[in-house]
Amino acid sequence: MAEKCIELDSVEVAAAVFGNCDRNIRLLENEFSVTAVCRGTQLRLSGEPANVAAASRAVEGMLLLIENHTPLEDQTVRYCISLAHDGAEKRVKELTEDFVTVTVKGRPIRPKTLGQKEYLNAIRTNAITFGVGPAGTGKTYLAVAMAVKAFKAKEVSRIILTRPAVEAGEKLGFLPGDLQQKVDPYLRPLYDGLFDMLGAETYERLVEKQIIEVAPLAYMRGRTLDDSFIILDEAQNTTPEQMKMFLTRMGVGSKVVVTGDVTQIDLPGSTRSGLVDALKVLKDVNGIAQCYFTDKDVVRHRLVQEIVADSTLPIAATTELGHQPEARCLAYAGISLEGNGMPQL
Repeated sequence: MAEKCIELDSVEVAAAVFGNCDRNIRLLENEFSVTAVCRGTQLRLSGEPANVAAASRAVEGMLLLIENHTPLEDQTVRYCISLAHDGAEKRVKELTEDFVTVTVKGRPIRPKTLGQKEYLNAIRTNAITFGVGPAGTGKTYLAVAMAVKAFKAKEVSRIILTRPAVEAGEKLGFLPGDLQQKVDPYLRPLYDGLFDMLGAETYERLVEKQIIEVAPLAYMRGRTLDDSFIILDEAQNTTPEQMKMFLTRMGVGSKVVVTGDVTQIDLPGSTRSGLVDALKVLKDVNGIAQCYFTDKDVVRHRLVQEIVADSTLPIAATTELGHQPEARCLAYAGISLEGNGMPQL
């Protein structure tokens, strides 16, 4: 048995570490099989030496977040635990140093994982960015946040959001109403992000002025989109022809973000995914970045993370690929990485 004492700055910090009804510390105890006891401002961890060392690293990560005024939520505590397993708990400070924008309710939007931080950096420094990964990793939400930030900073004059109108495994038939009402169900995730960042009233005003445009992918053909921030969501459901058409719409002063999940392709039959083709063809093109998320980047309910971790890849493939995000994301779609790093269909 080993024991380690950690001196906390104040009783308030101790309360934050333990969490509401000791929720945070219970997560720590269950994950590392240690016992945690707090006396005043002294936190004492006891258990097997390796477990105590890992638990103390997780606490160190939690303290870094508290120092930078980041609330300890269930997801952030679990992420600190995940980083502690990898010995990278000090990198959690990088998350507090990044900032995107503020919602209409005053909530700051920051990356919650290192994968999200790399994604934001890629958007800042590249003309075209591909964000590929499972559901719940913030691909679309962060892209919309970056678009709103660029618009507010007058870096672009328009925000254009689009996605292919493909049902998720079931035919809904013809929808009533005009064009906007027909495509609304498909574009709802994009609206949610815009409402958070701008508020419904500001959003409606910008749509009326055609500063924000939300449209199905089919209406992009023949256009040249200058000085715009363009987001293509659910790109795994594009055909190769649609993907090429979309990418060639990009004009001067524009930035493009393409998001998708290669494990959720809803195209009929043997139709190839345009996203998969684009990842292969554009891998080494200067100015185009490819970011790959894993189950560790899921920021929804913890059960979503477990579902993604269990179902994204067969066990054999998961073991073989280890912690290679790119390989893990692509393997499920039947793409292998050869020695030169190029995905092969």
